[in-house]
Amino acid sequence: MQGFIININKVRDEDLIVCILTVNKLKTTYRFYGARHSTINLGYLIDFETQMSIKTNIAQLRNVIHLAYSWNLDRDRFYFWQQFVKLFYGHLRDIENIDSFYFELLTDCAKKWQRQNPKRVIVEAYLKLLEHEGRLHSLDECFLCEEKITDDKLALARAFLPAHTECIHRKGLEISKVKKLFSTKQTILLDNEEVEYLYLIIEEGF
Repeated sequence: MQGFIININKVRDEDLIVCILTVNKLKTTYRFYGARHSTINLGYLIDFETQMSIKTNIAQLRNVIHLAYSWNLDRDRFYFWQQFVKLFYGHLRDIENIDSFYFELLTDCAKKWQRQNPKRVIVEAYLKLLEHEGRLHSLDECFLCEEKITDDKLALARAFLPAHTECIHRKGLEISKVKKLFSTKQTILLDNEEVEYLYLIIEEGF
């Protein structure tokens, strides 16, 4: 089967607990330390097998093949990818059986990663995730004071919740641009500074 490594924890004797996002499961596996193992890293797409072991109550990770993308060798792009997949682990860590949406979303992002600005890919993907989970809010009302937003600009909080700029003391974005962004899930109308604004919000967590 195939999956993205979204978390790695070292345990005793340099063994690893490896969390893998597959099409419909979040698999927690155990990897015994050994020189014959292939290299694994956070963010890798791998083909793998699992086998139950008498030594642990977690399935053992075996026969790993790294299904590399060309951008894996680009240090900056790979760094942003690793930060992105970490957010998936934080969001899904308590779930075992999951919707195929999450694997498909990561797969789509990975295909775009080489030719597009990774931060734009992340913002667009996050909007799709919020919509899929029913968390993409209307922009009419401030989530803090619950009053209507009538200004030309609004601020966004974690999970892209809309607010008056004075309510959360954060710089605002043009409402018309944000409405277009929410409806199209495309960042084409945003400049790089505005994309950075959104990216920093996403870094706070899904």
